[in-house]
Amino acid sequence: MTPAEQSLKAAEICRLAPVVPVLIVEDLAQARPLAEALVAGGLPALEVTLRTPCALDAIRAMAEVPGGVVGAGTLLTPADVKAAKKAGAKFGVSPGSSPALIAACEDEGLPLLPGAVTATEIMALLERGYTVQKFFPAEQSGGAAFLKSIGSPIPQVRFCPTGGVSLKNAPDYLRMQNILCVGGSWVAPKEAMARGDWAEITRLAAEAAALPRG
Repeated sequence: MTPAEQSLKAAEICRLAPVVPVLIVEDLAQARPLAEALVAGGLPALEVTLRTPCALDAIRAMAEVPGGVVGAGTLLTPADVKAAKKAGAKFGVSPGSSPALIAACEDEGLPLLPGAVTATEIMALLERGYTVQKFFPAEQSGGAAFLKSIGSPIPQVRFCPTGGVSLKNAPDYLRMQNILCVGGSWVAPKEAMARGDWAEITRLAAEAAALPRG
């Protein structure tokens, strides 16, 4: 899969909803009902971060949920890419980018949302052909103001900002033309997951899905 094809697919996934839930699944039993709740609320693209021992099994379970498009987040190495693809991930997300990681995604045919946070990193990814990128950590790196500024000299790139994004500040990002969607964890609070309150998660998902985009 070429970088252009990767970005085309990544853009398609980002346009499914204004918010991509960023999920840390610590209990495998929660994986499927969590995915069902989020999809029911209108958030089909789900990023499962590879930060827990059961993350790959969670991707397998969530990949079976009708209407869901499950991806793997926190990809750091080529081994992560291979494991995520084998588990059923339809896309990958990385906090940053490296030549080895990008090459692995291209070889495996796993659409990648590569992370960038400086003009140089954004330009390097664009030079390789990646026109859809993750901006991380968003709030700590200048937030919406930075992305508005970078949109003028580098209008070719579209972003999914993640990191410190909430229901309160998401509209600041989504109103901009160079933002496709945002990534956030607020739609799946740990407390609600722990008590199995899937109705609450569906409500939060619906609220997020209704956010307007510019």
